Amino acid sequence: MGREVLSAAREREGCEIVLAVSDSSRGEFDGVEIEPASEFGALLEAREPEVAIDFTVPEASVDYVEACAEAGVPAVVGTTGFDDADLAALRDASTRVPVLKAANFARGVQGLLSVVRAAVEALPGYDVEVTETHHNGKLDAPSGTARSVLDAIEERRDEAGGHVHGREGEAPREPGEIGVHARRAGDITGEHEVLLADNHEELRLTHRAESRGVFAAGALDAADWLAGRSPGWYDFSDVLADGST
Repeated sequence: MGREVLSAAREREGCEIVLAVSDSSRGEFDGVEIEPASEFGALLEAREPEVAIDFTVPEASVDYVEACAEAGVPAVVGTTGFDDADLAALRDASTRVPVLKAANFARGVQGLLSVVRAAVEALPGYDVEVTETHHNGKLDAPSGTARSVLDAIEERRDEAGGHVHGREGEAPREPGEIGVHARRAGDITGEHEVLLADNHEELRLTHRAESRGVFAAGALDAADWLAGRSPGWYDFSDVLADGST
């Protein structure tokens, strides 16, 4: 995703890349020098970016956002897989600088979440299954987007049956439960499906990303929107609701 963001930023009018760091890569990509992650704080102070974009892993992301808070630089976070302590650290940083965290920067996913809420509310008592599919190198399961989908479902239903991750052996459904399935294969960019079924019918709601470029474009939209805002905790839905990008 870092490479996707760099490539998209190079093509976007009014966008300038002033630094790029990585813990695992060095050298140059698309004409941009990749510098050591250990120098991130010093680079922020020296080059004064208007906003930083992070797509890494939770431990690194927390460190990057803390460095942003110390330097007064807004941060857009696309990393997923945080635990409660990580999220608390990000929220603490958001009291000093604006932090926009999103599990997915595709505009269509925001539409999916809206439709899922409406469908669950319109079909009370229907069985619900969530399936997500990603490339074979994705670390966290279920995906951050799937977790957002689960949150959207639970916002609008009264049943509280918990999550069942996969099924094996004798595993009939319990009332109110939500089935959750994570698949990892090949180089699939990302697909999320919500199945609602009962009353001799089924409704399937699906979002499929054809390219990681859609996430990079959304992250840049978020960065453009976040620059110059007051400290606080923001989401990609705030960007789309504003209607200015």
